[in-house]
Amino acid sequence: MKNLLLVEDEIHVVSFIKTGLTEEKFDVTVALDGKTGLELALQNSFDLIILDIMLPEINGLEVCSAIRKVDSTTPILFLTALGAAENVVLGLNNGADDYLVKPFKFIELLARINSLLRRTNGSISVTKLEERDNIYSFDDLELDDDAKTVKRREVKISLTTTEYRLLLYFLKNKNRVLSRTDILENVWDVNFDMGTNVVDVYVNYLRKKIDLGDSNKIIHTVVGMGYVLKIDN
Repeated sequence: MKNLLLVEDEIHVVSFIKTGLTEEKFDVTVALDGKTGLELALQNSFDLIILDIMLPEINGLEVCSAIRKVDSTTPILFLTALGAAENVVLGLNNGADDYLVKPFKFIELLARINSLLRRTNGSISVTKLEERDNIYSFDDLELDDDAKTVKRREVKISLTTTEYRLLLYFLKNKNRVLSRTDILENVWDVNFDMGTNVVDVYVNYLRKKIDLGDSNKIIHTVVGMGYVLKIDN
């Protein structure tokens, strides 16, 4: 049984989510404010954390950031009534792996949770580009899949689990144009349109992390088609 932490202050939302997830055989621990949620997250081991942004005591963004200082792997799913792009980016920048805008259907929440859990369990295999002790190289970027580290020009880059998987998928498909649907299916492990711009948000966030100084830009937008990892000649 998977152990989930739900940090949410709206009682009707808590009841809705906990009832549904319990029926799906999840063990759900609930915190009604950010302070309690953070304490529970730091003192216990959870398979996934569902985190509202607007919380009493400490807001969800601060809770997520504090968790990420000591735990970079537990999936965090933001629930938010703030659907504007800048709010979504702010949440992702604080270390969230995915987000869901209120109001939402339970079936969509369940799909996101199962997708995050499958990704954490490593359900997607990636073919090695350059097999050298599980180290993948492209231009001046290096990814060590044993140590789960990424460096560019010998500068270590810190990525969330989702960002790491996105980069690994690009590496597997260098010089190939990848549609948003391709990326959703292979990185988010969902085969339907989630109705969000989550792919674009994550690609832009990944770019900001791996484009160091005067390094070549290696992730390019192909208008109307998707994205491609290539050297820009």
